[in-house]
Formats: sequence, structure tokens, C-alpha cells
Amino acid sequence: MKNPYILLLLCLIFSKGLSQESNQITTKYTANNKGKFFIYWGGNRDSYTKSDINFKGADYDFTLYDVKAHDIKKGWHLDYINPKAMTIPQTNFRMGYYISNHYNISIGEDHMKYQMFQDKAVNITGSYPNPGTYNELLPNNQVLLTEDFLTFEHTDGLNYINAEIARVDDLSKFLNLPNTDKFQINITEGIGAGILYPKTNAKLLGKDRHDDFHVSGYGISAKAGLNFTFYKHFFIQTELKGGYIDMSDIKTTNDNADSASQHFMFLQRIIAFGGIFKI
Repeated sequence: MKNPYILLLLCLIFSKGLSQESNQITTKYTANNKGKFFIYWGGNRDSYTKSDINFKGADYDFTLYDVKAHDIKKGWHLDYINPKAMTIPQTNFRMGYYISNHYNISIGEDHMKYQMFQDKAVNITGSYPNPGTYNELLPNNQVLLTEDFLTFEHTDGLNYINAEIARVDDLSKFLNLPNTDKFQINITEGIGAGILYPKTNAKLLGKDRHDDFHVSGYGISAKAGLNFTFYKHFFIQTELKGGYIDMSDIKTTNDNADSASQHFMFLQRIIAFGGIFKI
């Protein structure tokens, strides 16, 4: 070639092309998260602290102390993927977007279930009509939580609709995983806040129950978990999520004068299945 400058220019272009091709080959899809969208669906088991519950109406105002409650376990069941029965088990839905390689924002619903333990003795203060007619009276300012006196549950459900911000860090390099596009392990931590939108099923003092969804209060939460990603796009995520719930306006009957209020802490154990994709 007569012009050495043209030869030099061609060599530079060729070497740059090889370098770009090499980077494209070696850069893993899982190495950068910014701009990715994710969605997941899963199930939970829940624990709750004791709660003081105040019931108030036109002719009554009383408080039950240290009331215990439990969740309603479903176990592994087809209802989790049956569109007609998805609200029967305790479920978690979340969708979000990575605003950077390490941080994502998301919205979701934690569909928990809360059921008061029946036939337990609890302390009581306050008054209500016709005490003793529900087989509930005990000595020392206590009552027995009989079905005639009170049933109380958020079973369709204790719906915590919330927004979260979370951080995600890849642990694969510390575990010497050679190809994160085939298998990757991440650790995630996050905080969230939202509203409580339960469908409360309560039967109180022989009154007709209120059985509809109602915004009853707010919640705050924090979580930590592990994410196992397979073949770039599919993952299993396990989380421990705890928080505080304050419900100051729980509907108990169809009478607008009747309401209840309570606050408590909760702990969820979550396992979810999802996907992550560029958009």
C-alpha cells in the first residue's frame, strides 16, 4: 500500500472493532441492572404481635387487651396460580424498575391474613349493652372471646398496598460463580410504606357484619432477602419482611357509627417467582 497513513488508519479501525466485539462477548447481561423491569408473584407466612383492639359505637366503647392472632396457612397449592382463586391463599405481587445498577423502585400488594384466636380470655375496659348475654363474662375484668361475643379477622385480607425502594448487590464474585448469566446470587434490602385496604370480617355483639374493602390505615416496612437468578431472566426470591401496621378506622358493621382500631407489628416469610427484562 503506497500511503502508510491509510494503512495505519485501517489498523486502528480494525483493532477498535475487535475491542468492541470482545467487550460485547465478555460483558454479562446480569452485570448491569439500570433500565430493567421486574415482576414477581409468590406466597407468605405471617406472624403478628399482640394487639389492643378498641371497639366503638353509638352505645358502646370498650377495649380488649393483648389479643392474639394468626395467619391462615395454605401450603403448596394450585390456588396460587388459579386466576379464580388467587385471593384465597396469602400472596405477594410486586413490579418495579431499576433506576440504577443497585437501586430499584417498586409497587406491590402483600395479601396477608389475620384471624383472632377464638375462645381466649383477655382483659377488658369500657362498656357495652347486655353484658353476660354472650357467654363471655369472666372474673377480674376479663371476657372470653366467644363467637357470640366477637369474631374478628382480616381474611380477604390484610392487604398492605405499598411502594418500596430497595438495593441489590451481586454476591456471585464472592462465591466464585463463573457465569452470572447462567446463575447469579444477589442480596437485597429495602424499605417501604403504604396503605391498609382490608376486607374485615367481624361479628360483634350480634350485629350484622360489614364485609367490604375499606381503607383502614397505614403501614411501614423493611425487608432483606436473597435473589437467585437463572439464565438472565428468571429468578426465585426469598425475603424476611417486617413492619408496623396502624389501622385507626376499621369497619366492623354496616352502621357508620361502629368502628374498631388497632396497631401491631408483623413479620412475613416470603418466597416468590419472577422475571427481569430490559424495556
